Amino acid sequence: MSKIDFTGRVAIITGAGAGLGRVHAIEFAKRGAKVVVNDLGGSRDGAGASASPADKVVEEIKALGGEAVANYDNVATMEGGENITKTAVDAYGKVDILVNNAGILRDKTFLKTEESDWDAVCQVHLKGAYCVTRPAFKVMKENGYGRIILTTSGAGIFGNFGQSNYSAAKSGVVGLANVLKLEGAKNNIKTNVLAPVAATRLTEDILPPPVFEKMKPEYVTPVVLYLCSEQCEDSGTIINAGLGYFSKSAMMTNNGVILPVADGAPQPEEIMSKWDEITNMESTKFYKEVNAMLGEFQSILG
Repeated sequence: MSKIDFTGRVAIITGAGAGLGRVHAIEFAKRGAKVVVNDLGGSRDGAGASASPADKVVEEIKALGGEAVANYDNVATMEGGENITKTAVDAYGKVDILVNNAGILRDKTFLKTEESDWDAVCQVHLKGAYCVTRPAFKVMKENGYGRIILTTSGAGIFGNFGQSNYSAAKSGVVGLANVLKLEGAKNNIKTNVLAPVAATRLTEDILPPPVFEKMKPEYVTPVVLYLCSEQCEDSGTIINAGLGYFSKSAMMTNNGVILPVADGAPQPEEIMSKWDEITNMESTKFYKEVNAMLGEFQSILG
C-alpha cells in the first residue's frame, strides 16, 4: 500500500482555526504539505473577527516542524477568496489542494428565519465556496493539477429540521461539485464532497452530549487526506464520514415509466395511475452528468 505524502504540495484550508479545519491543516502539514491556514476568527454565527485562531494553528504546525502561513480573509467575498489564493501563491508559488471548510450556523425554523439569517449562512457556505474555489481553480488549471474538497452536510443531502438556510446552501455545494468535476477533468483537477459528522462548535448543541464526546474531528480527516492525494482518482463523489464510519451518498434515478404521447401530453390521471411505478426505487442508476441521462432518455424514446 503506497503511502500518502504531500511533500511539495500547497494546501489551503478555510475555517482552519478550530474543529475540523484545524485537524485538516495539521494533518496535511504532518505529511509534508505547506499549508495556508485561513480563518476569519468570528463567532459561530459569523459575528466578529480575530487573528488569534489562525495564528495559533500556524504555531502548532511550526512546532511540529511543518510549514504554514495564516490568512484572515472572509471567504464570503470575492476579494477575500482572491486574497486567500494570493496568500498561497505569494508564500509558496502555487495551490495544489483546497479544502473548503469554513462555516457558520444560524439555526431557526423556516418561518423564523429572517432574510439576514438566510443570507449570512448562504454567503459563507455557498457563495464562500465560489469565492475561494474560483481563484484557486484558475491557478490549478494553469498548473494542470488540483484537488478540491467541498464540505456539505447530511442536512444538505437529506434535510434537517430548523436548518433551511444551512441545508439549502449545503445542497448547492453538491451542485457546484457536480460541475467542477466535469470542468476540471482535462486539467487533472478532481473535486469531491465531504459530509462530516464531528464534534465542533457548530455541532455542540445539535448532537447529544454522549455522541458529541465521541465524534472527534480526527476520525473525519483521514478521508480528506485520501481524497486530496495523487492516488485518488474519484471526482464528484460524496463521502459521509464520522466516528470511523465512511460511506458514499449519491442521487439516483429509477427506470421510470414511459406514457404514450401520440395523442398529446399525458393526463394527470394517467400519472396518478402509474405513480407507484414512477416512484419505485428498487432499480436505480447513477448518472455522472445530465447529458448522460438525457441521452439515455432519447435512446429509450427512439
